[in-house]
Amino acid sequence: PQVSMQTSLGAVVLELNPTAAPLSTDNFLQYVNSKFYDNTIIHRIVTTGIFVAQGGWLSPTPAVQPGQKAAIALEVNKGLSNLKGTIAMARSADLNSATSQYFFNLKDNAALDTSNGGYAVFGKVVSGMEVLDALAKVKTTTAYGLSDFPATGVTVLSAAQTK
Repeated sequence: PQVSMQTSLGAVVLELNPTAAPLSTDNFLQYVNSKFYDNTIIHRIVTTGIFVAQGGWLSPTPAVQPGQKAAIALEVNKGLSNLKGTIAMARSADLNSATSQYFFNLKDNAALDTSNGGYAVFGKVVSGMEVLDALAKVKTTTAYGLSDFPATGVTVLSAAQTK
């Protein structure tokens, strides 16, 4: 399956991997197909240590986007790695806590494959890497109690399954 994400920085096309990560892929597609990700923001951009851009949680207000589903089980050690251009499920310290939040790897973050139990990769960018490169350059601040919050808003305008 493929998903096209229109952002305020441009378009990204993702190819998902249901063979290696069926739970994460199905979970993400449920959110995409219900339009949950439309008009949400990238709320975290980290460019020291790990380089990631995280979204799938907040509306531009910002407020928690209503409609989160139950958490899914962690899918790691499936042959996918947190390399630049991949998308993975974000979660809390609880290994099986991923819901709607995802992150893009803005550089190779192979340590995230095993760090703190690992983070589940479920797809990769097949078009629009320049958007990830632009995300890595967005200045951040602390706002709304969140560190690494983009100083200039980055919005996911829409996400749609295209294949």
